[in-house]
Amino acid sequence: MTTANLVFIVMLIALASYWLGIQRSIKVAGGKQHIKHLTSLPSQYGLLTAFWCGIPAILFLLLWSSIESSVIDSLLVKQIVLSADGQVQQNMGLVVNNVKLLAEKITLSEDLSAATELQLQNAQFFIVLNEKATWLKTLLTLVIAIGCVSTILVKIKHSFHARNNLERIVSGLLFTCSGIALLTTIGIVMSVLFESISFFSQVPISEFLFGTQWSPQIAMRADQVGGSGAFGAIPLFVGTILISTIAMLLAIPVGLMIAIYLSQYANKRIRSIAKPMLEVLAGVPTVVYGFFAALTVAPLIRDLGLLIDLPIAAESALAAGLVMGVMIIPFVSSLSEDAMTAVPVALKEGSLGMGATHSETIKKVILPAAIPGIVGAILLAVSRAIGETMIVVMAAGLAANLTFNPIESVTTVTVQIVSLLKGDQEFDSAKTLAAFALGLMLFITTLALNIAALKIVRKYREQYD
Repeated sequence: MTTANLVFIVMLIALASYWLGIQRSIKVAGGKQHIKHLTSLPSQYGLLTAFWCGIPAILFLLLWSSIESSVIDSLLVKQIVLSADGQVQQNMGLVVNNVKLLAEKITLSEDLSAATELQLQNAQFFIVLNEKATWLKTLLTLVIAIGCVSTILVKIKHSFHARNNLERIVSGLLFTCSGIALLTTIGIVMSVLFESISFFSQVPISEFLFGTQWSPQIAMRADQVGGSGAFGAIPLFVGTILISTIAMLLAIPVGLMIAIYLSQYANKRIRSIAKPMLEVLAGVPTVVYGFFAALTVAPLIRDLGLLIDLPIAAESALAAGLVMGVMIIPFVSSLSEDAMTAVPVALKEGSLGMGATHSETIKKVILPAAIPGIVGAILLAVSRAIGETMIVVMAAGLAANLTFNPIESVTTVTVQIVSLLKGDQEFDSAKTLAAFALGLMLFITTLALNIAALKIVRKYREQYD
């Protein structure tokens, strides 16, 4: 029985234990008419019983899954009869893998004519080990689940405070989830940081931060440009800033005007239609926007350029930025509209009662009060623009050009990260490690944006008692 099936069975037992806990509490109370004499609600007894059943069993399964493979491999190594030749000792990992593959063939009833008798014996031993481990895992899991249920059912009495115990368990679960999220973030940052340090040990950080040539492919000849690779990231940063700036110049004003209209001017009917349509627009896959940019927007911009004798590249930062701006408009408008709607109506009515016009009320009262939500919406949109890949690949190209001209082809940091990590690469080469250095720069950039956003909010936020 697989671990997934066991988890499903444990969930069923926990569901049954929930019902048993409720029935046990009602029985202890002396019937449904006497449950008011209990120290906790029957549902709380049921939830506590379900938690007592599920949590220990699942924790045991996680522990078992983490050590099962290593224990079986160690027992298999002891069982394998080795020749006196030291070559077998050196190739122990290969021998173990061959035994596992042979065991899989035995399970699938495939041709075994090429296998020796010794290999068949080892494969059968491995199969027996897996079967015993599966049966032991199943037995212990069920024993733990049922044993925990029985223990908690015995404890359910008039004086047993299920609510307090349940709150402690829920608090522990919430703390665990928070810890997992925190440790995951730390793990991501540390992994990127360590790999970036390895990259900077091969490439000077000054070259990476201030170099103007990006050619991570290692040259075949020493006389080629960047004979050992050129890792100047300035063209990537400039391309990222250029496309993101174009996108935000479109998304921020349009999104804010949409938010102001929907929250302050539109009636309920228009708002009920327009806002869902905007949210649907936010759910469109980025590859669809990429197709739209490559097949419609980019040719249109190029044709318009020909009308005014302005040569525009087939793939340009302008096309990618405009389509990206359209993509992130819903993020700005929807979140900003929610922030404006959350402003107390009394503030608006008080401003109007003092003689202010509707536009003055929006500018002097509503926008300052909603500034945290608006800044958060803009920050989310900027992060989305910086991290976008598909639109840039399809509309702006892959060329790392150092230019501020929006009608030329550029690329971004995220596109280069994808390009560096795809295919078969040497993980310890500067070309591959450059992706982690670029990722570290993106992390630092987003962190700086968050810090700047917090300072803006603290400076301009209007707090009302």
